[in-house]
Amino acid sequence: MSKILLLSQLRVNPFGDRICVIFSSSRDGDCTFEDFLDMMSVLSETAPKPVKAEHAFRIFDFDGDDMLGVTDLKQIIDRLTGSHHLSDNDVQHLIQNILDEADLDDDGALSFAEFELFIEKSQDFHKMFCIRL
Repeated sequence: MSKILLLSQLRVNPFGDRICVIFSSSRDGDCTFEDFLDMMSVLSETAPKPVKAEHAFRIFDFDGDDMLGVTDLKQIIDRLTGSHHLSDNDVQHLIQNILDEADLDDDGALSFAEFELFIEKSQDFHKMFCIRL
């Protein structure tokens, strides 16, 4: 894995490894200096929202099927809750709430378009999807 994970902002981020994989040109998590510059550009405060949304979607799409399905959503919740494990029932309830809110075509997964509409409702997404040096 990349030495970039030594950055404090990535070391404590539950998606730090995924961020490195997505920005790595070889997709193995090892980032070149050019990869690092691309990452810092996307994660800057001035990057456009659509660019941030596209990269966030890819980070959360663990299985790479261009959809955020139940398995992806479960992994997101597991990473966000860390050692504060939720019961399976609570996780399923959260997943269902997310799908009820954002799955507009009721196919049981979020497309990029649905994800983008969902995060547009968050005023903090653009500010939170940043690394400040």
